Amino acid sequence: MERKIILLASFIGAAAVIIGAFAAHGLKPILDDLSMDSLGIANRYQIYHAFLLFYIASSNRLTKNQQSILYKLVFVGVILFSGSIYLLATNILTAFDFKSIGFITPLGGMFLISSWILLFIYNYKNKA
Repeated sequence: MERKIILLASFIGAAAVIIGAFAAHGLKPILDDLSMDSLGIANRYQIYHAFLLFYIASSNRLTKNQQSILYKLVFVGVILFSGSIYLLATNILTAFDFKSIGFITPLGGMFLISSWILLFIYNYKNKA
């Protein structure tokens, strides 16, 4: 399980750096300030959760089952939260209107919040 989580954390982190660089250098001349700010928020949250995954993989305070649950919550949360914001922020660049999927963003946020709350609960219960 740890290997799988570390691979996802590495991928999410690398993707965040690539997307951030592309946004700063390729999209800045095209998008308005509000869209660039949204991209920055999505990017930061993606990076934060890559680090969270590294913690989850390396923590000896979590069981394999707990790691698995947290892994899934973070993975789905990043895809839905950051992914939907990336699509919404670049909406003007495509023919598809991504505003119709805007409801996905708070759903992704709930997955991310749930992962942090569960991490707190797991660590609180583990008195070691």
